[in-house]
Amino acid sequence: MGFFINFINNKVLLCCIVSWFIAQLLKIFLTYKTSKKIDLTRLVGSGGMPSSHTSFVMALATAVGKISGWDSPVFAVSLCFAFVVMYDAAGVRRAAGNQAKILNLLIEDIFQHKPLQNEKLKELLGHTPKEVFAGALLGIVIANLII
Repeated sequence: MGFFINFINNKVLLCCIVSWFIAQLLKIFLTYKTSKKIDLTRLVGSGGMPSSHTSFVMALATAVGKISGWDSPVFAVSLCFAFVVMYDAAGVRRAAGNQAKILNLLIEDIFQHKPLQNEKLKELLGHTPKEVFAGALLGIVIANLII
């Protein structure tokens, strides 16, 4: 029971979870605003505005910096980790999403008139730099509000 109490009282972890959750909720509202459809899969889906991965890791880095000090080694590690996640979100995963989009177009062109079951690849994998920036800003704000 002591582990559970310590776990739920961990303010750094709380910042990360709250920031991720708010980012995912924002995706539902922003998707509704553009498509006029409520898509609850956005609550757990990747990609879109804002980047919940970025929000999560920037909340982590900000909370660690505020608690352990901006000059602490653990802050440096968490910030470097955040930069790797943000680079991956905007670079590698975005490129994979663009490839999926092109492959889906090819599949449509090739099998346009045939009754084949073709499963589309997931295209919404990565983030634009704007989405990553918004996620970073959200994570920083949430961590500053909680800690």
